Amino acid sequence: MKLLEGKVALITGAARGIGRKIAEEYAKAGADVAFTDLKRDENMESLEQALEAMGVKCKGYSSDASDFGAADATAEAVFSDFGRIDVLVNNAGITRDTLLMRMEEEMWDLVIKVNLKSVFNFTKAVQKYMLKARTGSIINMSSVVGVNGNAGQSNYAASKAGIIGFTKSVAKELGSRNIRCNAIAPGFIITDMTDKLSDDVKDQWVKTIPLRRGGVPEDVANVCLFLGSDLSSYVTGQTISVCGGMS
Repeated sequence: MKLLEGKVALITGAARGIGRKIAEEYAKAGADVAFTDLKRDENMESLEQALEAMGVKCKGYSSDASDFGAADATAEAVFSDFGRIDVLVNNAGITRDTLLMRMEEEMWDLVIKVNLKSVFNFTKAVQKYMLKARTGSIINMSSVVGVNGNAGQSNYAASKAGIIGFTKSVAKELGSRNIRCNAIAPGFIITDMTDKLSDDVKDQWVKTIPLRRGGVPEDVANVCLFLGSDLSSYVTGQTISVCGGMS
């Protein structure tokens, strides 16, 4: 039996990058997958086709994770379409990096809204279904920057640190109902976002990593697979760093 066979997973911000790889690995493990992104485009449609080719049920939803009402409506639609929600992966996120002296209020507000409020929105929307089922796994995407901080990323670091505190609190609230809540803190992961960095910046990052390489989306997806499966049935309230030892 596959690790996630019979389970339904909802993944936010999954049309590309790390979220997309999580969706692919979940489908390989037998899960039916619902996923969100801001708009229906070729990325969403290609992911739907790829997952359906693996023999699982899959559907993409156009939804703004930072919008409370939209998140609730999306969760309701997923439950209606799939009949259950066993795993929630709060993956949606953005960066608006600059030094604090140059940071505009809008840059701060947007990052907090998309990265942190979205986690509240979807967790609150999904918990009612998990509470009725008395089971569930919630996985929140934090960052090593939320653990250690980073110059030029005070807004991003604050949002990702907030996710860790939120995760620990939710784990304590919902643990008695057999609902687990954990966070993953990726380090330097090679994605489309990091490809925009100069080779010099990439080299500087790699020098700070004991394993002397950047991670790949599969590294994060594999930990997400563990946390979504029954292999982690006694793991909750934790933050697992996927960073090659840099944290």
